[in-house]
Amino acid sequence: MCNEEDQMKTLELARHFIDCIERGDLDAARACFHEDAGIWHNYDGVTQTVDQNMRVAANIVDKTRSRKYDYKRLLEIDGGYLQQHTLRIVAQDGKELAAEAIAVVLVEDGKIKRIEEYLDPTPLAPLRG
Repeated sequence: MCNEEDQMKTLELARHFIDCIERGDLDAARACFHEDAGIWHNYDGVTQTVDQNMRVAANIVDKTRSRKYDYKRLLEIDGGYLQQHTLRIVAQDGKELAAEAIAVVLVEDGKIKRIEEYLDPTPLAPLRG
């Protein structure tokens, strides 16, 4: 189990990473990852590289006015953190979208090593294409 200082660092990383995504600062978000990190999604079983994930994030940023993560849970766990949230998006056309998700995030040396994200991407379908 992490000590209190490590826990604070882990949760600070979690909040900083989400803040970067909300602001659309993808360079800062990328800096939160280990170079060889993987991002896995339950809906396709594929593990993305950081580059692949940042391309998806860039597409979302380009097609939205705002992004907000409403935390339901943000808990330190052994080796990282668990985050449950509602992602609220306002698309460029003003349409409001929301998706529920849980992410298990593994942290190594103060950076994200792996994200295992569980969500139904259907509510975000208007952002594709």
